[in-house]
Parts: sequence; C-alpha cells; structure tokens
Amino acid sequence: MRVYVNYQDKRWKKYDIDFKKIVNTVVGRTYQNSEVSITLVDDDEIRKINRKYRKINKPTNVLSFELSDPFLLGDIFISLDTVRAQAKEAGISFDAHVAHMVVHGVLHLLGYDHVDDNDAEIMEKKETKILKKLGYKNPYATNGRECKDGICCPGGQTINAIKSFFHRPIGRVVMLMLCGVFAALGFAPFNLWFLTLIGVGGAYLLSLKYLTNHSVVGKFVRILPFSAIYAIAMFWWVVHSIYVVPELTKQFAIWTFPALVGIGILGGIIFAIPFVSVTGKRLNSVCRPFLFAAVWTVVLWAREWFLTGFPWNPIANIGINNLYIANSMALYGALGLTFVIIGIIASVCEIIQNRRNGLNWFNLIVFIMFGFVGILYGVKNIHYVNSVQIEQGPLIRIIQPAQSATQKATYSRQAAIQNANHNLKTMTLLALSDGEYDLAVFPETAYPFVMVPGDIMSLGQVLAKPVIVGSNYFVDGKLYNSLLVSDANGNVTNVYSKSHLVPFGEYRPFGNLIPTPGMLTPGNGPEIVKMRAGRYNFVFAPAVCYEIIFSDSLIPNGTNPNAIVNITNDNWFGKTPGTYQHLSMVRRYAIESGVPIVRANYSGISAFVSPTGAIIADMPIGEAGILDGRVWGAHKTVYRYLGRDMWMIIILIISCMATIWLSDVSQKRR
Repeated sequence: MRVYVNYQDKRWKKYDIDFKKIVNTVVGRTYQNSEVSITLVDDDEIRKINRKYRKINKPTNVLSFELSDPFLLGDIFISLDTVRAQAKEAGISFDAHVAHMVVHGVLHLLGYDHVDDNDAEIMEKKETKILKKLGYKNPYATNGRECKDGICCPGGQTINAIKSFFHRPIGRVVMLMLCGVFAALGFAPFNLWFLTLIGVGGAYLLSLKYLTNHSVVGKFVRILPFSAIYAIAMFWWVVHSIYVVPELTKQFAIWTFPALVGIGILGGIIFAIPFVSVTGKRLNSVCRPFLFAAVWTVVLWAREWFLTGFPWNPIANIGINNLYIANSMALYGALGLTFVIIGIIASVCEIIQNRRNGLNWFNLIVFIMFGFVGILYGVKNIHYVNSVQIEQGPLIRIIQPAQSATQKATYSRQAAIQNANHNLKTMTLLALSDGEYDLAVFPETAYPFVMVPGDIMSLGQVLAKPVIVGSNYFVDGKLYNSLLVSDANGNVTNVYSKSHLVPFGEYRPFGNLIPTPGMLTPGNGPEIVKMRAGRYNFVFAPAVCYEIIFSDSLIPNGTNPNAIVNITNDNWFGKTPGTYQHLSMVRRYAIESGVPIVRANYSGISAFVSPTGAIIADMPIGEAGILDGRVWGAHKTVYRYLGRDMWMIIILIISCMATIWLSDVSQKRR
C-alpha cells in the first residue's frame, strides 16, 4: 500500500517512525494497490478538525476519515501533543503509542468500530495482534480502552453502528438483499420510485466497498444477494401461471422452486454485470457513473434478444406516472431515461463517497441536464397530443370476458367444449351490449376454437361488425398464436401471428430438457393492417401479448399507423404485479412510438392509452364488460425516427467520450 505522510507539525520529524511498515502490517496484501494519507499535526489543528467534522471542541489523539473508495482508503490525522501526553501518562514509549494510533486509525478505515462492547473487543484483539507483529506490547494490558467513547471517530454512533453492521459478512448480505427488494418496489403496482433509487444506490456503494479486491467470479458471487433478489422480486409472478389451471398445476408444480432459483441465478448474473464492471482496481472513480449507466443500458438493450428477449421493467418505468418525466422517452426512449436515472444514482453515490471532488458534482450536473432536455421534449410531446382534436375515427369497443383461466383452459375434452361454447356466448352477449360502435376488439385467444384457412369467424358474422380477435391458427401443419381480422360477414381478411414467443410457455428454449405447455411457431414479424371499420379506414400495427414490451418491434419503417392494437391474456397472472407492469410497458411503448394503443386483455387491465402514456379509459382486473372509445394523436417521435439501436450507439459514444475526458482531467489534477 502507498502511504503518504504529511508533516504539518515539523516537530514530528525528529521521531524516526516507519509509518509505511505499520500501515502495511495492518492491511497485508489485500490493499497493495490502495493509498492512505497520514497527516501529523498538533493539538490546535486536530481541535479545529474535530470541531468542524464532529462538533467536539477539544483535541483528541487520532481522527480517521473514511472515503469509501477502494483505492483512496482515507485520511488519518494524529496529534503529537495528545499522543505524547498519553504515552507519558501510561508509562509507554512514544513510538509504541504512535504505532497504536496508526493501527487504530487504519482499522477504522477498514470498517472496524468500538461503538459497543462487542465491536470494541473485536477491534482490540485485532490491534493487539497487529502490534505484537510489530514488536509492541498489548496496549490494553494495563490501562482502559482508548477512544472508547468514539473520540477518534468522525460521525455519530448511528453511523458507526451501521458501518459496523456492514463490516460483518452476514450484515452485508442482508443489506444487499434489502436493496434488491427496495429496487423492485419502484415498479407497478407499488410505484415507490424513490425506493428503487435507494436500492440501486445502496448496492452501488456496497459493491465499491466490498467487491474491488476479488476475482471476477468472486465479484459476481458477492453482489448476487442484491441482483438475485432484485430479479426474483420483479419476476416471481411468472410462476403464478403454474397454479391457474389444475391440470397444469399437477404437471408443473414441481418446477416452482427450480423456476424461482433459475430466475434468481439467471437474473442475478444479468443484473450483476453493471456492478462488476465498475469495481476494477485501476478504474478512475470519476469515470464510474458514466460506465455504470452505460453498462446498465447495454444490459437492458441486450435483454431484447436473449431467449427471444425479456426487456421487462427498464428502470425508466419507475417514472411512468410522472408524465413529464415519462414523456422524455419520446425523445430517447426507455434506454435514454434509464441511462439518465442510473447515471444520477451513481453520481450521487460518488458524491457521498467524496463530496470534495468537483468532478463528481460535474457528473451529476451532466446527467441532470440530460434529464432536463428530455423533460422539455416531453412537455412538447404532451402539448402536441393535447392540442390535436379528437378525430372522428372509428368507435372501438373492447370486450373483456374475464372468465376464469380454469374455465378457459381446462384440459378435459368434454368440459373444454362446453366451456368454449359458454365463453363464446358470454363474449357475444357482451359485444351486443347497448351502444353503437364500428369495430369490436377481443383479447388474445378469446376465440376458443382453432381456426384454419377458409374458416368463417362466427363473432363477426353474429355481430355483423368487423372484428379483431385472438385465436390459435393452424396452417401447413404449424400452430400459431394469432390476431385475426374479419369483416362484417365473418370472412377473415388478415392474419397476424405472434413472432416473440414466451420461453417455457410457448416454446422450449432448451429442447426437451424442460417441459413446456405449448409448442407454437413464431410469425414473420411486424406488419401493418388496413381495414374498413364502419365508414372509416383504420390502419393499425398488431401486437400479441408481450410483443408490446420490445422497442422498435411493431411498426415497420416508413409506416404511420393510426394505432397499435395489443391483444393479450394476463389471466395467467391474476392480480400479481406482472399484470400491472404489463400495462406500464404498454404505456411506455405508446410514448416511445407516439402512437395510441388499443389494449384488449382477457381478464384485465384493458385500456385505451394516449400517445403521451396517459390512460384514457380502462377496466380493472377480473371485471367482465366493455369499453368504448376512440384513438387519436398518432405522430412520429424523435425516438421512432432514430430507433433503439441508434440511441444505444449515441449513449455509448457519449459515455466513451465522457469517460476518456474525465480520466484525462482527473490525471492532470493529481
């Protein structure tokens, strides 16, 4: 370890004390690339420092200031007058007492404390062992504890107690797990966005403190309590689907625990990557916020494809209920808003560690400026949509059947046919409710029979209206999850098949290793459907189920639809967070694309969503009924012009340039 000694009081120079040897005996080889500063002062100077930082107007023997930086461990101040007086009073040599103060101060920088008897005993044993190596006697053998009342520590007892708890391995694990839970509570339905900031920020600070001096594998293991719990807290609801239908429960209940473990391990690895990336020993601390934000954003971007993709809950979604912040996604998408939020979190954490470094404040200002520009564009986006008159386009009726999943998906052949006919009748009666409309939209797999080419869509025929409905579609020996469009005579005019299939639910990502309820064929990707609805032309981009969560996935280049029609069936997830979060993802897509969304959900939440992400009208979970409305305000946002991949490139360029510049400035200032 590098030890820098500053002789502020020149009287110290007459004592031949090997401070470097003492410090390195304390830290061993663990911190060989780190630095510590020792400033040797008199009573007047240490009194000033004690008064300024601890509000105690008297001199003390040693003060330690921890910087929470793996390279710059901190600063130690030792007073010659007090140490000399204490050595004389105790009848020990000046050198021995100075060695004790250095050991004591360094141990504080490493997280040791003496707030209570337990902590004091641990610290005293450590000091005694180190001093013995240096050839000095046990300083506690003849006199009481020095600094027992915390006189040599900056900060109050609460801070010291927390630091002491962090120092213990079990304490670190518990705190990381709590951070993971907090981080997940910023999303729907809880929307406690400030807890996400605290959770991610807490994990960032803990990772810098405890991950730096380990191998890459060791870093992943040590941050896993945060990242794994964060993943499980966000995605546990997926296993709820196992318990919806008795036949499925019987077959797949055994996979509940392995599924949760798998979510924890896979999600833990994925969400650990940003933290591991900023804990390199040689990484300049002022560069960390840009690196952390960029890597987090890259991980989100990569999740668009992994196992057909699952970019669920970008950090940007914690701001979905603040339309001014959320509409910044019309400029730079969920990628850009995630980059800004994560950058702000990391910058604040670096300021907490070292507020005296002006570059840390510079980072925070830069990220806030990016956010402010996004908000200005968001205000413009909201103003534009609100200024558009509601067009006299087709009046659309959304039908939400809200039949139970057991009734809808039973495996018994006889019961299945009976339930199918009952559900079809129920939906038809709902659609025939009073009121005029031009187009009926039914949810995903609402039509309970498999359709083949040439079949008549009975719903359209009975209603004598154009219909959009979800159904399984069988053609050329392949089964698809499809959105069908029929005219008022029941003739199927368009078939769109889902291209982003759900792993483990609709296809087997690992072959036959893990059983899967369905084996569907993916469709050909995004397309535009043009249809006649009453006296209006209606142009829309179809989306089946969770396809809506993928940026740039639904609207082909060069097209400008009136709306996106998203049919889905969240019956599998009931009133779990997944259902509410799915609606948040719909709102995010509306903002990014600048296109309103018609969302028909089998059990709720069905909704009309504005291009600003505002919910115009919706139906709650589990309630059968209809929702009539129109859509308007479709426009092309800056985000849709540039696209997800271009914004990823822009973010990486900004991050690289900022990192290089900050590193250069930081080196020149040293």
